Amino acid sequence: MKATVTPHGGLFGPESITWRIHTETPGWPAVLRAFQLQALHPRTIRGIAQNCLLDDPEVARARLRRQLDFVTVRTFGTCEQAEQAGERIRQVHARLIGLDTDTGVLFRIDEEENLRWAHCAETASYLELARRSGVPLTAAEADAYVAEQRRSARLVGIGDVPGDVAGLRDHLDGMRPHLAATEEARDALRRTVSPRLSFRLALRTPPLAFGSLPAAGALAFATLPGWARQMYGCRGDGAAGHAADLALRALRAAAMAMPDGLVEPEIRAARGLMRALAKAPGTGVAA
Repeated sequence: MKATVTPHGGLFGPESITWRIHTETPGWPAVLRAFQLQALHPRTIRGIAQNCLLDDPEVARARLRRQLDFVTVRTFGTCEQAEQAGERIRQVHARLIGLDTDTGVLFRIDEEENLRWAHCAETASYLELARRSGVPLTAAEADAYVAEQRRSARLVGIGDVPGDVAGLRDHLDGMRPHLAATEEARDALRRTVSPRLSFRLALRTPPLAFGSLPAAGALAFATLPGWARQMYGCRGDGAAGHAADLALRALRAAAMAMPDGLVEPEIRAARGLMRALAKAPGTGVAA
């Protein structure tokens, strides 16, 4: 589904902090960072691994692509498009179960704890990458972004999610005793930084795209919280984080300088509406 971008018909709009962040932040690193963080929740990653053939490179890449597409539709599309996309996801989640191999207990994929963790990991990832990419955000605007993302959470069936940065940080910290770098998590991480390409996928992939996913995955990993990298067995590396910041700022600068014809249609349309709003007298960004 292609998002239909309008000034007033969606969940957010040109005055929102969400549009600013999602038109300026590199999408692939944000999605991959969210997945790497989500994978540290044992039930979350087991539910994904047991219901999705992640060992198939085409399936794994398609899943990440669908997640990025869902973010695009709910961010820039109409309310109807966002609701339709959310309904599809709720229907898929409702019929899937996973097995907790530590306890032998079956669980629903749409358990609130799993969904809330996935939402918070994604929200934190987009916000972190926006800041590290150089998107100018005040503390109040960062809070506003977290609050706006409660609308995204409702699409997948959860309402009790943090509404500001402090609440988001508290949730992530509170979940740490329940997280672990399981075998499934480590395997998921490997697939984001060193994906295997099948022969069929390789034939359909433009040559310049071969290195894009590993590079984005490495960038994403370097921006994870220190405790998350340590769970995965990596010591804190300030140099890697600094290099990631420089790369992300360069990516953002290059993306913002691209001719409109080379920009994704939804991003191009959203930027046009934001520019028009900025030129109108007496307008500003909504908090």
